[in-house]
This record gives sequence, structure tokens and C-alpha cells, in this order.
Amino acid sequence: MPTFRYQAVDLSGRAHKASIQADSERHARQLLREQGLFTRQLQRHETGNAQPRRQRVNRAQLCELTRQLATLTGAGIPLVDALATLERQLVEPALRNLLVAVRGSLAEGLSLARSLARQGGLFSGLYCALVEAGERSGRLAQVLERLAEHLEQVQRQQHKARTALIYPCVLMGVSLAVVVGLMTFVVPKLTEQFAHSGQSLPWITSLLIGISDLLVLLGPWLLIGGALAALLGAWLLRRPHWRLRRDDLLLRLPRIGNLLAVLESARLSRSLTILAGSGVPLLEALQVATATVNNRRIHLALQRVSTDVQGGVSLHRALDASGHFPPLLLNMVASGEASGTLPDMLERVADNQERGFARQVDSAMALFEPLMILVMGAVVLFIVLAVLLPIMQLNQGLTL
Repeated sequence: MPTFRYQAVDLSGRAHKASIQADSERHARQLLREQGLFTRQLQRHETGNAQPRRQRVNRAQLCELTRQLATLTGAGIPLVDALATLERQLVEPALRNLLVAVRGSLAEGLSLARSLARQGGLFSGLYCALVEAGERSGRLAQVLERLAEHLEQVQRQQHKARTALIYPCVLMGVSLAVVVGLMTFVVPKLTEQFAHSGQSLPWITSLLIGISDLLVLLGPWLLIGGALAALLGAWLLRRPHWRLRRDDLLLRLPRIGNLLAVLESARLSRSLTILAGSGVPLLEALQVATATVNNRRIHLALQRVSTDVQGGVSLHRALDASGHFPPLLLNMVASGEASGTLPDMLERVADNQERGFARQVDSAMALFEPLMILVMGAVVLFIVLAVLLPIMQLNQGLTL
């Protein structure tokens, strides 16, 4: 955000000289007037080619800000006054700077939706489209309230997903570290004792020694290769062609592909529900909701669906022709179009698919823990047998 240096006087005639951040010169003068200062000189402070780093605003802060703005506008407070009230209450610099920038754009005559769209991509296309629909229909408070509920629901789902993944990831990481530690530090010490005995070793022990030697010899190179492979994979996934191939492969995987298709279908249904229920035209709602889909193959399919709908094809027929959406969504959309209750039907299918996705994820997580325990038990049993069998042979030789 630009910085302006100013010289001003207050009501008592006392001089003030400092700097202020504002979206424009007009906005800076407005902020100074709100502070009871009368500007004598105002000049933008140039900082060379260095650009100030935009402070990040996380989803939780954005959700709370939307909820508070919905409450204030719902109480009949004008939008500019509501933003000014929130600006005085907030303590986070990132949120304060954000509201200052939005108020500056409003002072220039822009709508709230366009003001939000100017904030460096912080607000999604879905967010801006809903705000614009609320401004057009005069129901901004209701739309913001519904948008806040949607953001809170998304935040709860992400928190649940992260919480569900933490334990399996920690379990897998600790198990892998224990096995690698045994194979690279403990097993080599034991194999030295077996080598001194001069006896023939069981095949399972020879296999263990071979794996251990391989890890000790190639361990650093494996780490370097893994890091390089991860960097190469990240670089390739930035290319649309390779990302499309990755998403195609994911959709073809047994069970996982169907699960991802259901997730994308639920995300599309939820976005269309909110947009259509807020008065956004169907074609515009479909174009905005397409941007919320992560899978590139389904994203391209939805672009063709938008083209078909624009050409006069019904939504359910266009979705059916794409071949990427479950029958439940197609049937509910067809019923909604026939009865004129498309938003209600989309909301039902979104609720149904989200519950189904949550059940499948919970089932997968419930099966993962015992499966991981069985795998680690088999690995530990392999190591124990490989170590104990030559010891037992040595003891038998000594007794004879």
C-alpha cells in the first residue's frame, strides 16, 4: 500500500508532520479528515523499486471479518461506516491494511465487489460474485451472512481433514524412522558378530544384511534423489500438461478416483447452491463455480458444460455429456430444472455427497491404523527372526 507524507494542522492549530498509508491520495486526505487534521501538504513517498510485502490474511480471519461485516450491515449501518468500525476494532495489521485499502477503493466510487477484487487475489471469484449479487439485489447483509456460513463450513472441513491426517502421518513417520534406524545402526553391529563366527547364515539373515548394507551405502544418495525427485515433481505440476496428466491418473485409480469425483461434485454443487440462491444467473454461477474445482480434467469438462449451457442445452444434459459426475447429481439437477427448485436440489445433493465423502474418509482412516500396525508388525517380525535364527544356530553349535 502506498505511503504518503503529510503536513497538517488540527482544530487547535497545532502542526502535525508524519506519514500515512492509504490506497490513493484522495483516500489519504479522507483518513486525515477523519482524524481531525486539515492537510496543508501531501506527497507520495517513493521507495524505489522495492514493493511492500503484502501481509497474509488467513481463512479464519477472513471468515470472522465476513461474519462481523454481515452483522453490522444487517443492523442497518452504512457499508463505509461498518468498515470504519471494524477498522477501529481490529488489532491485526494485515486486516487493518486490508480494510483501509477497501475503503479507499469505495471512496473512489468502486463497488464493494470490485474493491475486493482489487486486493491481490485475497478474495476468491466466488466471494466477489456473491458480494456483487448482494449489492445488485439489495440483500448484501443476507448474502454476507450466508457467505460467512459457507466459509465456516469449509474451515471446519479443512480442520477435520488435517486432524484426521495428523495421526497417520506421525505414525508412518515414526515407524519409518525406527526401521531405518534399526537397519543402519543396530543391524550392522549384529552382523559383525555373525561374520566373526564363520557359520553359514539363514537366507532371511542374509537378506536383512543385504538390505542393511544397501541402506548404509546408498542412504545419502537416496535422500538426495528423493529431494531432487520432489523438486522435479513440483516443477512439472506447475505445467498445465503434466498437472492434467496427474489429475487424469488420480481419476482412474480404483476407489480413490470415485472418491475424488464425489468430492469435486460436492464442491461444485455447494458453490452453485450459494450462487444460484443469491440471485446469480445460472451461466455466470456455473462459470464462477468452475473455478472452485481443483481437478484439472473436471475443470476443463465444466468449461465445456458452460459452453453447452450458453448454447441452450439444459444443465443436467450438459453435465451428463461430460461423463465426470455421479448419477445422483444428474438426477437432482434434472428434477430441480423441471420443478424450478434448482438451488434446493443442489443443496440437498451437496449435503448428501459431503456426508458420503466424510463417511468414506472416516472408514479409510479407521482401516489405515490396524493396517499400518500389521505392516510394522511384519517388518519387526522379519528383523527379529533374521537376528534370532543365527543366534539360535550358534547356541546349538556350542552345546554340541
